[in-house]
Amino acid sequence: MDTAWIQVFVLTLAECFAPAGKTVCQEREMELVFFSEADCAVALEQMVVLKEQSENVIVDRSASRCAPSARQTDAFASLEAINEAYKDKTGWHVPGDEEGEPAVSHAAHQDRLKALKSCEDTRGVTPCKIGDIIIEGASGDPVDVWRRDQ
Repeated sequence: MDTAWIQVFVLTLAECFAPAGKTVCQEREMELVFFSEADCAVALEQMVVLKEQSENVIVDRSASRCAPSARQTDAFASLEAINEAYKDKTGWHVPGDEEGEPAVSHAAHQDRLKALKSCEDTRGVTPCKIGDIIIEGASGDPVDVWRRDQ
């Protein structure tokens, strides 16, 4: 196993977040890494739309972007070498096995998502869902679910 530099795309989401009951927001940035520019662009658009639906978040579209970058990572001589190195890792998915069954965690997430009510329906009592996101509470306590009035 060697190391190599690979191209990635860094999604930066710049937002200003105001806690409930506050009129001043706090600026913050979030970064996520993607291997393809298309995936990054789709995620950026979805996150901006989702964040803009919140009544206490303002997204700075001009500072939110997908930018190419590079990361150092392990490089393997062959597909067999990487499969051998990671075969005992929980959740390891064999590269190139796209026709197989979806990952167990993805299937479990989808099953649980179907069983949950939306956070609007439960009035913030967790667990609940917003779109494809599952909202968990520490102990079933109500959580604030923000919506912007249109």
